[in-house]
Amino acid sequence: MINVLLVIHLLIALAMVGLILLQRSEGGALGIGGSGSGLMTGRAAGNLLTRATGILAAGFFVTSLGLALLANAGHASRNASIMDQAPVQAPAKAPAPVAPAAPAAPLSR
Repeated sequence: MINVLLVIHLLIALAMVGLILLQRSEGGALGIGGSGSGLMTGRAAGNLLTRATGILAAGFFVTSLGLALLANAGHASRNASIMDQAPVQAPAKAPAPVAPAAPAAPLSR
């Protein structure tokens, strides 16, 4: 199920990128702008592309939520915390304390 939804999600993303690239640029921001000779330049074409982009954006949002829910459902049966999954190791034994050495006797000449 998750694979089918992932393929649909990717197809929607590619279609949305294509539709965004087809839209006429409003121009201005960086000096690159829309000339009047775009691929689809009519007012009705702009409304159609805008509406189709909105529909695809809603589909992208829904499939994103669906993928997140399906991914979370797969982890629900496991432990809730990653700390619960960590292997438990016995603490290492501390070395026995070493008694200080006795001071050396002074050397006499």
